[in-house]
Amino acid sequence: MPRGPREGVRPAFRQWRAGRPFWGGLLLALGGAEVLLTLKASLDVILHVGMQGLAGYLLPAVMLLCGVLILFNPAQRLFYSVIGVLVSLGTWLTSNLGGFFIGLLLGVTGSCLAFGWLPDQEPRVGRRQRRKEARVAETSPPAPVRQA
Repeated sequence: MPRGPREGVRPAFRQWRAGRPFWGGLLLALGGAEVLLTLKASLDVILHVGMQGLAGYLLPAVMLLCGVLILFNPAQRLFYSVIGVLVSLGTWLTSNLGGFFIGLLLGVTGSCLAFGWLPDQEPRVGRRQRRKEARVAETSPPAPVRQA
């Protein structure tokens, strides 16, 4: 029986997501996007703190780029995450206090998550799965013991 097109999308996305530091890259990219958006805020909102020139646009763009690169090139995640945390901290001076602290915190958190991600780690077993396995173990009879 052929499966529908939507039945295979979710498991495929889960498998893709499990092979990379997904949340770290996503948070870093969102932090960069947020800082870029605060640079385009109205003049009533903008705090003219720091250098508002090229660095104000360059650092959040590098944050966004590092987040996307972490998602699509996880082999180089350590380099991208170190660059990401340094650039995120640099937005404190160049881009409205790091996008009013939100972009700064998203970028630093995402970089730390990407840096700490381990590719060979076993997937975490959910609480429901552990309970289900415990119930099965309680109800099943013990295996016979062989005597040699």
